[in-house]
Amino acid sequence: MALDKNSSVAVQVHYHLRQQILRLNLKPGIALSEKELSLQLGVSRTPVREAFIRLSEEGLVDIFPQRGTIVAPIRMDEIKEAQFLREILETAIVRRAAENIEKKFLNLLEANLANQKKSLEHTDFTEFMELDEEFHHLLCQGVSFPRAWRVIQAVKGQLDRMRFIGLPQPGHAALMFHQHSVIFEAVKNGYPDMAATEMAKHLTELWASIERMTLDESSFANKMKP
Repeated sequence: MALDKNSSVAVQVHYHLRQQILRLNLKPGIALSEKELSLQLGVSRTPVREAFIRLSEEGLVDIFPQRGTIVAPIRMDEIKEAQFLREILETAIVRRAAENIEKKFLNLLEANLANQKKSLEHTDFTEFMELDEEFHHLLCQGVSFPRAWRVIQAVKGQLDRMRFIGLPQPGHAALMFHQHSVIFEAVKNGYPDMAATEMAKHLTELWASIERMTLDESSFANKMKP
């Protein structure tokens, strides 16, 4: 992992491990060694330990005193709760954005959508998910609610794993892009009710895609195997 000297080592280690877990490069049940990861990443054990604590708070790892740390299993109850909290926060945020958002953020959202389209054309689901994250983050920034995004990030770790698994489903990413575009148009044109309604539809579709995945038990189980 290439370190940025201008950023906290612990923050970078947390981000790296979080991405590895979300993308299932580190699958549920895999043991994580503080010592091995510190050697692998070229950092001391302290930032790795701090990253473990933060990942535990996000529900992505389980820490067992005297036994070690493992990547947490997918827990549907936590996913359902994260979905509930996200819908409450993000529908309120997008409503406020439609009422009053800075012009520069409209430009950034428009550029983000153009990049989402390119990632779909290249079937790059990893990049698409990163741009999806950026789209929602920009909405929070556009209404000057940075702490709201941190709250959303903190509760949706389990949900994000399922989002990444679901993106390759036929037509799913294209539908997400279409819904993002509709949300953007509502925000740009100053339609708060429409923006909130479309965000709710968007997040409801995300939950529906998760339910479809879990119904296909054999395929889902194979993706979860270490």
